[in-house]
Amino acid sequence: MGQPESVLILGGTGQAGTGAAALLRQWHPTLPLTIAGRDIDRAQRVADELGTATATTIDLRRSDLGLPADRCHSAVVAALWDDHLHGLHYAQHRGLPYLSISSGLVDIAPEVIAGAQRANGVPILVASHYCAGTVVLAALHLARQFDRIDTIRISAVLDELDTGGPAGIADLQRWSTATTAGLVRRDGVFTWVTGPEAQADVRSADGTDLPGQSIAILDVPSLALATDAPNVRFDFAVGQSAGRRRGEPASFEVRIDLEGVDRGGAPISTSRYLVHPAGQRPLTATGIALGVERLLGLRGEAVTPGIHTPEALIDPAYAVERMAATGAAFITASGDN
Repeated sequence: MGQPESVLILGGTGQAGTGAAALLRQWHPTLPLTIAGRDIDRAQRVADELGTATATTIDLRRSDLGLPADRCHSAVVAALWDDHLHGLHYAQHRGLPYLSISSGLVDIAPEVIAGAQRANGVPILVASHYCAGTVVLAALHLARQFDRIDTIRISAVLDELDTGGPAGIADLQRWSTATTAGLVRRDGVFTWVTGPEAQADVRSADGTDLPGQSIAILDVPSLALATDAPNVRFDFAVGQSAGRRRGEPASFEVRIDLEGVDRGGAPISTSRYLVHPAGQRPLTATGIALGVERLLGLRGEAVTPGIHTPEALIDPAYAVERMAATGAAFITASGDN
């Protein structure tokens, strides 16, 4: 297989973009990268630190992104909100794989329709899950010991100092404006919940309860349809993380609770925290990098055109290995048996 052209990372100077670029450089030292941002000096600094990378500015208001017509790329990564979908248009027009992380469940319809209208066009990886799909992959890794899963509950704490910079804050505000309802799967039915039914306490890794609620997030249908679990819920709280309560930097913490039966038919359950002392950025960056690696065929078979999700393309065990290499870990939570 020949060396691919450069991966175009829109928003490559932001937290998610720079983190993903750094991981791709670590995993694939010769893979060319193009860091695209509004500030060319900042983009050039990121590119210089990476090596085998170039810097460019883009105009998301233009369908050609303001890039020269003769510029060649191997994939387009939208590590920011692609509000005009010009990044996707650019990828489709040039036959390039596309990955996005900022649409959320409430904004994926235009991407899905664009992909469906050109179903034989390019692979589109919809990775607008929590931390770009890494939580889904971690849960599926834990699910392998089950023969049947009846209930999945994800409980995430996002430190208010770890929202991902201006772009991340804007994403959270946009999603909350679109809906305050949560999406759950209950007895096999996808259901919207509001008010008291949506509210929930989210227990931090150190035992502290934070007020939270069910949210509309792609992790719910991804986990439900990947495992056939009839009951799935994702609760989310913004507040002080366990790391900051210890006087350390903001930490990442997501509790994963699974209930079902083992291969012998006996009831089992597991409760684990996926944690990272450096917050959500390393997990989000890992999710993006895993997606790019897969889309480019640098690991696994070539990805066919159409709409894809992280769990459809990426092996959970491999993803957990990559997460662990960045400093993530599973720890036992109360209720595990």
